[in-house]
Amino acid sequence: MKHWIGRWLIGVSIIHTLFAIFVFRDVLTSLIQRGVFNTVGSDPMTGAVVWFVLFGVVLFICGLAISALEQSSSNPLPKSLGWSLLTLVALGVVLMPASGFWLAISPALAILLPRARKQSASSVSLLH
Repeated sequence: MKHWIGRWLIGVSIIHTLFAIFVFRDVLTSLIQRGVFNTVGSDPMTGAVVWFVLFGVVLFICGLAISALEQSSSNPLPKSLGWSLLTLVALGVVLMPASGFWLAISPALAILLPRARKQSASSVSLLH
């Protein structure tokens, strides 16, 4: 199960973006019909849909970066990534329990827990 975290986030981002395309088709079509540039205006629904789609893109970019980190190094991923992702997930779950934020709990914990296990194993070996 090595090198799955980045791919997992890429997969979630693709599902997220496809969900946006199907569920918010009318809003996205309206943006295109109005010429895209400066079409969000003050409509909160349009703004929310745009941010929803952009979050999928940002998650995809993060997934690509994490995947590259996983493949280029045998070192564990930075703990800051795990804490940041876990914080985002916790906030998302609190604000919107019926959402896809739950899908990022496993990758966040996977980033955090191997390092803890590795540190505890090395401290045990120092005792012997």
